[in-house]
Amino acid sequence: MQKATLGAGCFWIVEEAFRSLRGVESTQVGYMGGHTKNPTYYDLLTGASGHAEVVEITYDPFKISYEKLLEVFWKCHDPTSLNRQDGYSGTQYRSVIFFHSPDQEEKALKSLKDLEEQGSYKDPIVTEIIPASRFWKAEEHHQKFLAKRALYLKTLGYKSRAR
Repeated sequence: MQKATLGAGCFWIVEEAFRSLRGVESTQVGYMGGHTKNPTYYDLLTGASGHAEVVEITYDPFKISYEKLLEVFWKCHDPTSLNRQDGYSGTQYRSVIFFHSPDQEEKALKSLKDLEEQGSYKDPIVTEIIPASRFWKAEEHHQKFLAKRALYLKTLGYKSRAR
């Protein structure tokens, strides 16, 4: 198993993009890249901790490639929006790839370069690609947040209007 750690805005939304992919063994949301030890969600809200909201993905590289994870990463947010995603703003919502090995760094840099060369975005990509640091797991109620809410609504008999 290998780990990938990605930040692309609100970690609840990002986790859902990866959680059910074939080859992804587990996901957990948390904080990385800052200076505050043992940060809480409230520490992040101020922006003073320096951490980003991230998803740590444990995956089987024989079932899903790191490149495929990066492909999903680029598609699940706007990498040209500096410190802002889906109505959330602040450095804690920055677009960032935390690499765990030289191989991951190389693949991340290549994927970014390929997107730039393809002209996939009209604005410059602002995604950081930096070494992984300590991962701080977010509070339990943040884990699989959207999936838990969907299950809760289902138990109440809520039926989606989506068709």
